[in-house]
Amino acid sequence: MSHQNEPGSHSAPEGEAPASRFRPTAVAAVRLDSLGEAIGVPVPGSSAEVSVTGISLNSRTVEHGDLYVALPGATRHGADFVSQAVDRGAVAVLTDDAGARLLALSADTAVPVLVVAAPRNVVGPLSALIYRSQPSTGRALRLFGVTGTNGKTTTTYFINALLRALGQKTGLIGTIEILAGGKPIPSLLTTPESTDVHGLLALMREKGLDAASMEVSSHAVSFQRVDGVVFDVAGFTNLTQDHLDLHGTMADYFGTKAELFTPERARAAVVTVDDEWGRMLAATARIPVTTLTATSGGDPSLKEADWKVTETTARGLGSEFTLRCHDGTALQIHTGLPGAFNVANAALATVMVLASGVDAAAVQAALDTHDPFTVAVPGRMQLISDTPAAVVDFAHNTDALARALEAVRSPLPGSRVIVVFGATGQRDQGKRPAMGAIAARLADVVIITDDDPHDEDPAAIRADVLAGARAALEQEPLRCVIEEVYPRDAAIQRAVELAGPSDTILVAGRGHEVWQEVKGVNLALDDRVELRNALTARGFTVLQDDRIES
Repeated sequence: MSHQNEPGSHSAPEGEAPASRFRPTAVAAVRLDSLGEAIGVPVPGSSAEVSVTGISLNSRTVEHGDLYVALPGATRHGADFVSQAVDRGAVAVLTDDAGARLLALSADTAVPVLVVAAPRNVVGPLSALIYRSQPSTGRALRLFGVTGTNGKTTTTYFINALLRALGQKTGLIGTIEILAGGKPIPSLLTTPESTDVHGLLALMREKGLDAASMEVSSHAVSFQRVDGVVFDVAGFTNLTQDHLDLHGTMADYFGTKAELFTPERARAAVVTVDDEWGRMLAATARIPVTTLTATSGGDPSLKEADWKVTETTARGLGSEFTLRCHDGTALQIHTGLPGAFNVANAALATVMVLASGVDAAAVQAALDTHDPFTVAVPGRMQLISDTPAAVVDFAHNTDALARALEAVRSPLPGSRVIVVFGATGQRDQGKRPAMGAIAARLADVVIITDDDPHDEDPAAIRADVLAGARAALEQEPLRCVIEEVYPRDAAIQRAVELAGPSDTILVAGRGHEVWQEVKGVNLALDDRVELRNALTARGFTVLQDDRIES
């Protein structure tokens, strides 16, 4: 009775059904002929008066009054599940020509069927119309969208924390969880389906939230999950090699990200211009752009950025810095999270909030009073122990791994960095040896293990990563130790066995994730829990943090 309507879509762990309450509790009905008019499909006779109060792509999440959208999937067509959708309360069906043919071959469909050539293209706009997620009149939700290869999650958490410090009620849609005014909901996708996105935005409005921040992945744009959404401010972090299994080339990857920075999707932008892709985006975006640099790099264009990070100094594990605008405005900012990349994330979050219309003096007062950028972000440079320093991070590509390794390096003489990581199966294979080489260059002990193999042979994935690490060791003047240890929990235990009190352990790649997918089976595995247990078994003291099992 289940189906996947989209290649690459994620399923819930075995035994769990997808959440169905990603929608407001009360929705004013929309007549079916109004929906038909919006997509250019006539609705004749009594069908015109059918009342629609929801929309779903999945027969398992249909509720009474829904329009069920039957799309082609990887192995089955959604039209195969129309009877289940109708049994659950669907009052109409939207499908394509192939779906209509399937329905014609089956018994008479008891509800009206709307047919369009490309239903995926109209799902987002229809969802916006049904849920009134961003009405042109009335109380609107201020919406922030963050895209880029690395830093999306932390930046959205920073935006939320700063807005809360400003006294606003906020929501969040992202990789880790969804916050919509109630109990946190674990996420299955970085950006949910467009039906759920619009339902969530309407739910946030219903609950009286003032603003929300959302991670916008390249998959979300490619698979049309944010169609019909207009962000008040869109932010760009960086672009480095990742997801080339989907996009093919960096140019195509950039082009997908750039689609967010158009009048159809956003009203204003803040773009970090510390890499060539950010500079290209700032030059080509078709909406007003505010530029930001968090580095003193050599590119002359960085001197022309609207906002600059200056005077960065260490403060505990984190940093404090000055954020200066070309008009003379200066803000003093602190982040408790380690690494130069978190300085960049904090700066981007600040400028995005300023770009939404918040006064700089109010932002400074909130920063001083609440220290919002010390918020804990699950699985993002999350400290599990400080003796030895033991950190779990989501770094799963070359740039993120390099930044994480550089961030955790201790200045103490004799301190070593021990890294545990792997690579994801059925994803961009080209980055595997490069990640191995980076680990060999920046760590003292490299333990290569499994990440999420999916349907690929774990040994073959490890071999690709090992080849890169060993090649770097042979060809460059390096002195690291390289080990292959699997399964992953054994690799984490091995890292703790090798660690002394002054060393640093970095477990990278999976961050907040609590399931490891192997051959279609979800196995319970949380790096934070495994690291805690291994440290405790060796007699080390771990930090008490209830967020670890988030």
